[in-house]
Amino acid sequence: MADKKLLRIKDLVLHFRTQHGPVQAVDGVSLDLDYNRAVVVLGESGCGKTTLAKAILRLLPRNVEKYSGEVYLGGKDVMPMADEEFRLSVRWAAISMVPQAAMNALNPVLRVGDQILEPAIIHLGMKKGDALQLALKMFQHVGVPADFISRYPFELSGGMRQRVAIAMALITSPSLIILDEPTSALDVLTQANIFNVLKRIKKELGTSFILITHDIATSSELADEVAIMYAGQIVETGDAMRFFPAPLHPYAQKLMASVPRLRGEKNLEFIVGQPPSLVNPPKGCRFAERCPQRFGKCDQEPPVIEKDGRTVKCWLYN
Repeated sequence: MADKKLLRIKDLVLHFRTQHGPVQAVDGVSLDLDYNRAVVVLGESGCGKTTLAKAILRLLPRNVEKYSGEVYLGGKDVMPMADEEFRLSVRWAAISMVPQAAMNALNPVLRVGDQILEPAIIHLGMKKGDALQLALKMFQHVGVPADFISRYPFELSGGMRQRVAIAMALITSPSLIILDEPTSALDVLTQANIFNVLKRIKKELGTSFILITHDIATSSELADEVAIMYAGQIVETGDAMRFFPAPLHPYAQKLMASVPRLRGEKNLEFIVGQPPSLVNPPKGCRFAERCPQRFGKCDQEPPVIEKDGRTVKCWLYN
């Protein structure tokens, strides 16, 4: 029987070796995702969001110090898999990724059609003609004209390149797509169009998404659930409808207080100080140095508390 959860991550750790010591980029992250759902991972730059995506997909650099934890996909633990088995059966077959800056992800000297066909040929074993028909179908899903398949990436606008990257991620019909800042370099109108494409794909194909971003306003368009990441750790998770009006963790509260609203007056706030070094993070709560609600117990490792169907890593709720 298939697991009711599409993805279960438990105590995922990814540390890097450096001259100054191990960088604890992802440090004990746990996260669940249901089928046909979208979770948005929010946090400041450098908090480990992109590294979390790479840890899930096992896109590891050479300077890995520690890589451990459990990653269940449809009930199966994929962490013990050999690299070749993982590459063929998981990466791009079951989980694909739309990386940040589509122009950098696309080969500038190959036509976009040739690049989109490759995952279907390798992972689905399709012949080129059949893969081409599938690619055209994916183009239709993401709103790219069919004749663009013979163009080079530099001939496309930023929005069209992003759609091509999404089509490439879709072609193997993965159950999960990780989106890393998919609209960061696009204008507001193009951002809205891309999110409309993603919502339509989610509805029509039943695809689940992990959306990695620091753009709170646009992320709310797609999110069913929210995970707040700070200094390599997830500090709050929960349903988006409950989170956005009333975040629990002090960091999440400050993060939401920094976002302007279209309607009504609001005094914007900011977070004092800088995130801690991930080479030598504090032993207690990693947000304690910047937290206006700090008290004695914050120097101890905070517990993960269940509250109103959400989890929050903070002593205030113990």
